[in-house]
Amino acid sequence: MVLCFTLTACNSSEPASAPTAADDEKAAVQDKLSKTESDTASADTSEATSEDTSAEDPPESTDDVTNVLVAYFSRADENYNVGTIAVGNTQILAEYIAEQVGADSFHIETVTPYPANYDDCCDTAKQELADKARPKINGSVENMDSYDIVFLGYPIWWGDMPMAVYTFMESYDFSDKVIIPFNTHEGSGSSGTYSKIKSALPNANVLDGMAIQGKTAQALNSETQQTVRSWLDGLGF
Repeated sequence: MVLCFTLTACNSSEPASAPTAADDEKAAVQDKLSKTESDTASADTSEATSEDTSAEDPPESTDDVTNVLVAYFSRADENYNVGTIAVGNTQILAEYIAEQVGADSFHIETVTPYPANYDDCCDTAKQELADKARPKINGSVENMDSYDIVFLGYPIWWGDMPMAVYTFMESYDFSDKVIIPFNTHEGSGSSGTYSKIKSALPNANVLDGMAIQGKTAQALNSETQQTVRSWLDGLGF
């Protein structure tokens, strides 16, 4: 079995602590989160002062309103270092992040599925990278304009993001949004992908992200959960 979805063999260990967010990164997140709080307060005030509000027909609650989206690419089936899995490493991490911050989620899935066999998938991914392919993806985020913060998750494939992530980035206007990357890997860390996201989305505020070993994400034990939670706390969530 060839290790194709990382740059190096999986001989690195996980960091003991979560990456530390810079003050300006936390400020950027807080600015966007406060925007939602302000919009919600304005909506509540408008509802309270509106006329002819029936007690039998109360206004809809705004408690579930969020301006945060977790968009992620993840592949199940046969994977390096974890065998055949029902849920992809990155999806497990993405779902935990979405739960912790109360975000909506969007799974970036290609119209044509990748082969279930690991080596066959490696071959497909390598060809897509060489071709700079933009695979078509299923569905869309219909209300992208309503999200001010977008977590963007993916595994490392051949030292880069899967090409479908580029399809996603090129499908929307991310101007003035805060983009928070996170990725899984088996030894290559972020593989320089945060800089690639900054180049692809020049009008967005792309923060430095978090990289977690795929095997660690798949297990998602209490220690890993605390690492992720500490990272989110550092960002102000």
